Amino acid sequence: MEISTVKKMEKEAIKSSGIDFIRLGFALFFMVAVLSYSFMSTGGIPNNMFLAIAALFGAYMAMNIGANDVANNVGPAVGSKALTMGGAIIIAAVFEAAGALIAGGDVVNTIKKGIIDIDAFGGNTDSFIWAMMAALLAAALWLNFATMAKAPVSTTHSIVGGVMGAGIAAAGFSIVAWGTMGKIAASWIISPVLGGIIAALFLYAIKKTIVFKDDKITASVKWVPIYVAIMSWAFVTYLTLKGLKKVWPSIVEILSFLPDTKKPTFMVAFIFGAILAIVVYTIVKAVVDKKSHNIENSRAGVNALFTVPLIFAAALLSFAHGANDVANAIGPLAAINDAVMTGGISSKAGIPLWVMAVGALGIAIGLALYGPKLIKTVGSEITELDQMRAFSVAMAASITVIIASQLGLPVSSTHIAVGGIFGVGFLREYLDEADKRDDIALEKEVIVDEKKVLKALNSELKTLETIENKQKADYERIVDLYKMIDEEESKIKNAKKHLKTAQKVQYVKRDAVKKIIAAWVITVPAAAMLSALIYFMIRGIVL
Repeated sequence: MEISTVKKMEKEAIKSSGIDFIRLGFALFFMVAVLSYSFMSTGGIPNNMFLAIAALFGAYMAMNIGANDVANNVGPAVGSKALTMGGAIIIAAVFEAAGALIAGGDVVNTIKKGIIDIDAFGGNTDSFIWAMMAALLAAALWLNFATMAKAPVSTTHSIVGGVMGAGIAAAGFSIVAWGTMGKIAASWIISPVLGGIIAALFLYAIKKTIVFKDDKITASVKWVPIYVAIMSWAFVTYLTLKGLKKVWPSIVEILSFLPDTKKPTFMVAFIFGAILAIVVYTIVKAVVDKKSHNIENSRAGVNALFTVPLIFAAALLSFAHGANDVANAIGPLAAINDAVMTGGISSKAGIPLWVMAVGALGIAIGLALYGPKLIKTVGSEITELDQMRAFSVAMAASITVIIASQLGLPVSSTHIAVGGIFGVGFLREYLDEADKRDDIALEKEVIVDEKKVLKALNSELKTLETIENKQKADYERIVDLYKMIDEEESKIKNAKKHLKTAQKVQYVKRDAVKKIIAAWVITVPAAAMLSALIYFMIRGIVL
């Protein structure tokens, strides 16, 4: 029996190592292809070797973004069984790449979030190139480590830390815009708290208006179209503000009736969202009315109605993420490309098609090869998700970004999504405790009463045992008292056990919460320290 078990374990280990080898092979092939293309297409240009190596780092960074960050967009849908793992990877890969290529923009800020002052480089192009290379590699290495540890972290914070560390190594602490860094640090708290509150509020609203009703079918017919319409408004507004801002001038040229602005205004995005929300409400209302005869009057029946909206949410979140966060991989690469081609340092740089392709394909490849690990963590290893809970998390992801952008608050999409998962989990705990509150109070009363009885029995026993000339009845009573005391102690022990079990129900895994929060807090300093070391290493090799 033991030999059979060992053989099975050996087979699984060989199979697993074989799959890991294939994944590594694909990843290396992509990075080598990028390196080769970059080197051959820029032959004869000074510093083209630096550009080729930077392209390699950019490809590595893009794959790590796909492996770690994309999980936040599709993890809840997979955890709730609205999507299979394979379906989620296909949808996310397609929409991430589409978002990057279609709405990634023609120009990117060379210094993410303006956290360092490029004038501090004093026109030293070589030092700037080394700093950007160090930032890319450090951020990618940190993301790789976080993915191995199953910790979803912010790719934006990773590249911010990388740029900050390399900037300090190159030009000292004065290069950093510490006010901007303070806002980024504030997002560690603002993002998950806002995401958690909004997700919990939506889940509670769904429970109050549908799940807690006796006639869930009638309630679903009334409320599900409203919730899906709100989701449509939120996502179209979010997508317009965040996903289309880099290509907005091109859209204005085509649709001349739109206001001629550099990026979409909130009012325009709001109107787009409202128009689509009305259309979606009409369609969903008709569909739910039609399905109402076949819907189970149960939680499972209600959950099924949120499956399709969740799939759309995963796709739209992936598109917006690809449009926005591809800059984390290609921003420094575009900056290096610009510096190599022009011999100068610029605050904004054009994005060649091959650089954008590196980011888009890298994210898709990283997701396909290494994404499932983090998708499982986000979808099922923090708290148990069903379609309603996952829908609430997706709503929080879009609405929080809209609110934060209007208030000028710094937020992280990763922290919002994971905070939303924390929020629905903690709401479940709160509602469960509320249901059990009466039982807990009754259990405590039982313990108090039983202790009073036990005290009285012990007192009587003590009195009887002090009698010198005991009668037969006294001995019989002492025997009965011992039995009764044993019974009372057993009752108290069981009551305490039940009380402890009732109070210890936890739907959010505390170990996961601690690990993730710790990873969030150390992301910027860890990436910064790693980046500074890599900068000095590059500088030492070159000089």
